[in-house]
Amino acid sequence: MSEKAPRKTRRTYTSDFKQQIIDLYRNGKRKCDIIREYDIASSLLDKWIIQAESSGSFKEKDNRTPEQEELIRLQKKLKVLEMENDILKQAALILGRK
Repeated sequence: MSEKAPRKTRRTYTSDFKQQIIDLYRNGKRKCDIIREYDIASSLLDKWIIQAESSGSFKEKDNRTPEQEELIRLQKKLKVLEMENDILKQAALILGRK
């Protein structure tokens, strides 16, 4: 019987913390040193750098591409249309019985 390693809990970071990390990077601190010192993933640091450079915001909604925005809008519209369709089906069943 093998024991599973304890799962790492997902950490969340404030916008202020992210900005401090970006400031360190912009002031010349090497990525590898930041990653090691603050125990963050390389991909996470890269993501924060891209977000800071593109929109200046770390919020996901501020960093979506137009295609992602369109996809979200269409998914919402689809959900509404499916609900309306279900309502019409129920109404047709009720009216069909009378």
